[in-house]
Amino acid sequence: MVLKQGMEMALVGTAIGIVLAFLLFRGLRTVLYGVQSTDLATLSVASMLLLVVAFAASYIPAWRATQVDPVIALREE
Repeated sequence: MVLKQGMEMALVGTAIGIVLAFLLFRGLRTVLYGVQSTDLATLSVASMLLLVVAFAASYIPAWRATQVDPVIALREE
């Protein structure tokens, strides 16, 4: 559940970011050196990198939560 929610947020954020990058490409032209703002390879690599980081950030807490005995977690106050 934690992993699913984390990845859903990351995918929505990535999709919004890609759409905004295409919409604001004229303003991005001054910031990017040697790369076009509509370069699909650059956008896809950056998006995949962000999704991998989001997966790791969601997976580690989810894995730790599975290591706790539910009875002990519910019993403690």
